[in-house]
This record gives sequence, C-alpha cells and structure tokens, in this order.
Amino acid sequence: MKSTMQESPLLISRILQAGTQLHAEQEVVTWTAEGARRTSFAEVGTQAAQLANALRGLGIDGDQRVATFMWNNAEHLVAYLAVPSMGAVLHALNIRLFPEQIIYVTSHAQNTVVIVDNSLAEPFSRLLPHLVTLRHVIVNGPIPPEVRAALEAAPQIEAVHDWDTLLGAQPTTFDWPLLDERDASSMCYTSGTTGNPKGVVYSHRSNYLHTMQVTMGMGFNQGDRLLAVVPMFHANAWGLPYAALMVGASLIMPDRFLQAEPLAKMIEAEKITGGAAVPTIWTDLLRYLDEHPTDTSTLRRVVVGGSACPPSLMRAYQDRHDIEVIHAWGMTEMSPLGSTAVAPLEATGDRHWFYRETQGRIASTLEARLVGPDGAEVPNDGESVGELEVRGPWITGSYYDNGSNSEAERADAASKFDDGWLRTGDVGSLTANGFLRLTDRAKDVIKSGGEWISSVDLENALMAHPDVLEASVVGVPDERWGERPLATVVRATDSLVDAAELKEFLSGKIVGWQVPERWAFIDEVPKTSVGKFDKKVLRKRYAEGELKVEVLD
Repeated sequence: MKSTMQESPLLISRILQAGTQLHAEQEVVTWTAEGARRTSFAEVGTQAAQLANALRGLGIDGDQRVATFMWNNAEHLVAYLAVPSMGAVLHALNIRLFPEQIIYVTSHAQNTVVIVDNSLAEPFSRLLPHLVTLRHVIVNGPIPPEVRAALEAAPQIEAVHDWDTLLGAQPTTFDWPLLDERDASSMCYTSGTTGNPKGVVYSHRSNYLHTMQVTMGMGFNQGDRLLAVVPMFHANAWGLPYAALMVGASLIMPDRFLQAEPLAKMIEAEKITGGAAVPTIWTDLLRYLDEHPTDTSTLRRVVVGGSACPPSLMRAYQDRHDIEVIHAWGMTEMSPLGSTAVAPLEATGDRHWFYRETQGRIASTLEARLVGPDGAEVPNDGESVGELEVRGPWITGSYYDNGSNSEAERADAASKFDDGWLRTGDVGSLTANGFLRLTDRAKDVIKSGGEWISSVDLENALMAHPDVLEASVVGVPDERWGERPLATVVRATDSLVDAAELKEFLSGKIVGWQVPERWAFIDEVPKTSVGKFDKKVLRKRYAEGELKVEVLD
C-alpha cells in the first residue's frame, strides 16, 4: 500500500521563507566596536533576495560554488540562506587555515565568487593571486583604496564589488527555485591530520533534517536569544543559523569580538538565553565572570563541543553562575551533530552528572555501533570499548572529488568508511540507552604495556586542579612500556604548582599505573584552527627536544 501523503522537497529556501516571514520581528545582532548593529529577520529575507539577484548577475546560474571568508555576522547569515536557496553551493572558508590549505580548498571546490569581510580583506588580498578559480570578490564594508587596488590587481578577477552598493541595486524579491532536496546545498572541508583537507558536501535534505535535530537536541525555542560563538565556517556553526530561523530565535553574532570581555558584555546587554562554543571559549569566559560581576541571569543553557569539556568546567558554571553546560558531540562529516548530553529526567545525584559528563545520547535518527580492534562489534553495555561508527541521513558517505587526490590520500579517505558506516576515529563506550562516553581519539589513545590510557581522562582530572588553566596529555615513546603519557600543563597566573603536587592530586582519581611520570609546563597548549588541542604539535616539540621535561619516579 502506498501512502496518501504529499511529497514536497526539504529545502533551505523553506527555512529562509518561513523564518523571515513567520518570525519577521526576530533579529540578528552583529557586535561591532561601537556596540550592537541590528538586522530583523524580515530584513535578512530582503537582503537574501537581493544577494541572489546580484549573484545571478555575476553568472551564478547553477550549482557553482560561492565562498565566504567572514566572521559571524548578519551578512554571513544572508549568504548562508541565499546561496543554497538559489541553487548554488555555499562554501564557508575556514579563515584560520594555513594559507596553502586555503589555496587548496578554494581550488579543489572550484569557487567562482567570494564574499569577504572588510576586516579580512587585506590578508585575503595576499592570497588572491593564488586563488585562480575566483572571478568576483564582494567586500562587506569599506576598505582602504590600497586594499581594493590589491584585490583588483589579481589577473583572474573581473570585478571587486561593495556589498551595500551591489545589493542596493537589486530587486527585493527573488523566485526561489524548486530544487531536488538531494542536491548539494553547502560544503565544508575537514582540517584533517593526513594530507590535504577533505571536502564534505551537504544536501538540502540532510541540512533540513539536521536542523530539526538541532532544535530538539539543544532545546532551542521561539524567542530565545542565542550567542553564536562557534564560527559559521566550523561545521555549519553546529546548525545554529538554520535552527534559529526554523524556531524563531534571535541570533547574536560576535563578529571578530571573541574575547571573554566582549562576550560577557553581549550576554548582559542582549539578555542572551543560550549559546554554543568550544571549551576554550567557555573556560576564558568563566574566568572573566568569576572576576568581573556580570548579569548572566537570562542565560540558562550553553552548548559545548568541538573537544571534550572538563567536568570541572561544567560544574563551575552550574554552581557559581547557575548556567547549565550541555555537552554535544559530532564531526564535520556528520553535519555535525551526533549527540547531546541531556540527562534522563529520572536521573538524580551522581547518576545525573554521569549522563551530563558523557558526550550525550545518540540522536534517534542515527545508528551507532562500536567496533573492536579485531573488527567485531562490541556490546553497548557502558563498559566495552571500541571505535565508534555511525550512519544516518546527515552523515557523509564519501569525500568530495577524492579521485583527484594522490593515491595515499585516496587510500586514507577510503579508510574512513566501513561498508556504509563512517568510522569516526573516536574511541569509547555506549550505554544500553544510547549515551556515548568517549575516552579518546583512536590516534591519541596511549597504548602502554598492552593497555589503553585515555588522554582525555587525564586531561579532565588535571584541569580540575584550581591552579591548572589547561592541560594536554600525549603518548611518548618508552623503552619498557612502548608508550607512556606526557602531561603538558599551563599554570594559572602567579601559580607555582609543580609536577609532584599534580601527581599527588591525581592519586585516587586516576589508576596509579596511568599517572604520568613525564611533565612539562608550557605557556599555552597549541590549538588547531577550530580550537582543539593540537597534540601533533606537542608530540613534535617533545621529539625535537623543545619541551623542558621533568621525570618523576
């Protein structure tokens, strides 16, 4: 029997139209040096139509790639909506990649138009001669004449356009096409650890379904005011832009003002109710809030992801500021949301915190399994450990145009998939009721004397010490055990805590044989372009003798 249901495609244009019409009075607040700049959702809808008309005039008449090189602001949201809705493909360039990586991904994606924030135009102009597929540059905001001249000097560029001037000359309506929901809507590149970044191409359908999961899993509602700290070039800003339009929640965009002080001012002035950022952002903000009284009474819940959040940070926000920190987990290849750690209603006391400190319950639309070193599936009993594999409607099944890469890179990309499942590279356990607890990345787990040591568990335990700002643990070669943990620690200001004291602090929290013998104190833990601890840099520094290492008995 066939159903009697109508079939209509799940498209970004529907999010755009419904959000800007049904929630027209909600707003996008862009932070500037002078304070807040406000754009209503209705105005966002008008500007999206104007941008689509402008891009048509620049030759975007199909699925050409339109790139952005921008901070989180209202204009970036306009591009997020307009580009896929008109049938083109949005490619948000990660502004924190190394220059050679930006050159690679721009060429690999075949970007033809790029929208650049004026504060980024000068560094972008230095890359432009190497970005040979680009034909048009649209600059959001005024730029000095010499920067414009540098942009125009690139031989492949047909024209440099001013955002306001370009959009101001366009009609304020656009006939959004009826697209195939399986068509590409946007793309992101993984920062990766092997070879060049790898491209992931999302569909309208996958983004639409993912948006519905974000609104449910993160608990966003109409009238919320969400602080979007996670960059829009980082795995779709975890789905916040589309989710806000879908439910009618205002967005507060920090632009380039990502330090603790301006973020605290935004929370107080804009009466923020929720937000999302990586642990390093929330750590810095907590330190600022502890030292500078700030009205955070409207802020109920924030989401943390990108890397494991220390339980001590979650409890500090709860105990000292009455703010709930919700763990989320995912990957660029997963659009990115895979799980959120909202404890079951019946869980109380220690059991409540057990669930809160996991990576969360796997989204009901996704399937997940754990695979052991022998390739066999391991049980979801909360104890058995394996590598996590996932599949579902917003999980990529391949990488974009992988055939053009080297044989080694093709082999590496193919190794990420297992008979229809995505191999996440994360190691952990699953409870019977679907809660995921990650103990490490497969490449970061420390293999000592035939046993595994979780670097994440060691880091969380160390960062619970009041005199430790950051801690990262990596495995280093050991003649007897094969590999042993090296703890690299960033002390709090004016702290004199030493390795012996920290080793004693770990006693009773970590099994004795797992406690590090090797310790190094550093000024800052190196981080990747998306704010994760960059452990390969620490391993390199150790191997080259750059770290001053103390060895305890």
